[in-house]
Amino acid sequence: MSKVHDFVAVGLGPFNLGLACLTDPLRESDGFSGVFLEARDRFDWHPGMLLDDATLQVPFLADLVTMADPTSRWSFLNYLKQQGHLYPFYIRESFYPLRREYDDYCRWAAERLDTVRFGQRVTAVEHDGRTYQTLTSTGETLRSKRLVLGIGTSPRIPVALQSLVEEVAQRPSRDLEAPAVTHSADYLTHKTALQQQPTITIVGSGQSAAEIYYDLLTEAPGHGYDLVWLTRSPRFFPMEYTKLTLEMTSPEYGSYHRALPVETRDRLAREQRHLFKGISGDLVDAIFDLHYQQRAVGDGPRTTLLTNTEVRGARSTEAGHQLDLLHVETGEEFGLTTGGLVLATGYTATAPDFLDGVRDRIRFDERGRYDVAGDYSVDVNGGEIFVQNAEEHTHSLLAPDLGMGSYRNSVIIAAMLGREVYPVEKRIAVQTFGVPDHLRRSPAPHAELVEAKR
Repeated sequence: MSKVHDFVAVGLGPFNLGLACLTDPLRESDGFSGVFLEARDRFDWHPGMLLDDATLQVPFLADLVTMADPTSRWSFLNYLKQQGHLYPFYIRESFYPLRREYDDYCRWAAERLDTVRFGQRVTAVEHDGRTYQTLTSTGETLRSKRLVLGIGTSPRIPVALQSLVEEVAQRPSRDLEAPAVTHSADYLTHKTALQQQPTITIVGSGQSAAEIYYDLLTEAPGHGYDLVWLTRSPRFFPMEYTKLTLEMTSPEYGSYHRALPVETRDRLAREQRHLFKGISGDLVDAIFDLHYQQRAVGDGPRTTLLTNTEVRGARSTEAGHQLDLLHVETGEEFGLTTGGLVLATGYTATAPDFLDGVRDRIRFDERGRYDVAGDYSVDVNGGEIFVQNAEEHTHSLLAPDLGMGSYRNSVIIAAMLGREVYPVEKRIAVQTFGVPDHLRRSPAPHAELVEAKR
């Protein structure tokens, strides 16, 4: 009979890769056995957005391991040392690694971990009453006590644009001059085709939208296209980066948020978007400065920036893609024809089809989302199936934050082993979320006081 692993992890983004790094020394010390399956042939982190000058929005301490184990050999600083880049990084005096650099760091780690198996697409997961059986595209079946799902999120296409995206995807033509549509996840793949268009429109207002706009605006004088950037948001929000706001990526805020009613959590998810999906202040300023520069030395950029603008419909015409738009504050309906279209509309988490065989073992909320416990498990028994970055609706903005990846992995490892291998912080924030115990009052004394006054 095949070996029963302690866990099988599906998907190899930064979060599961961090889990691979943190469990690597436990194989020898605890006999803890895990296998990491990745459908791709190598590690790639958002390859469509690896712009040359783009940096992470979190410091290098938010690497795969440091916030759990600063002594780990899998740290970003050790990667720099092994590559001969430690002193240049030190002299550079910036906490924020280049995005390409971070991608290379992750690949450096992934290629040195013998628990990682590339080219292994999971086709099904079953349960035989004792163990989980994970079937792969190579015909292999792995047995394990637990699963860790780290398949990441998928590009989100707004409903109003779905039919257009599907139509364009079915076209056989590879003509660079044909109207192009892409999600920001594939921007670099389609950049050349986009730049053949007379007009390029970007939909969205987060960091990815801003980086793409800046990249295209920089090169616009050499191509001659018009550039449109529109968003439904009331303005181009900068990411709030004050220290008390950063405390919302903390263990105690995650616990507080998870205990709130579903309706409150969903409302907060909408209200808090600019806290982690806004644009870095430096990039906002750079965009303005680039506008000023192009106005000062030439005819100025041929560009239009629109806020409060919602896409209500889209269709292809001989002239290009026709967008039906609504200005949400004035109520005015208008339209735009564009040849190139970039959807920087974010990502969404979904339960993959390969889980169909064990769906009866998974908890879902009334809206069909994972019902995620405090230890990131989602199974009905508890402690068997864990998720990575699929819990924004329960744990708030902690879910996608690279800086909280090591914390989550520390919690998951503790749940699987029954002890804290890596100390799990319980409180790190200056502020208190919710009503503190020393200020909480019983309603009884107030009721008695009211009665006495009568």
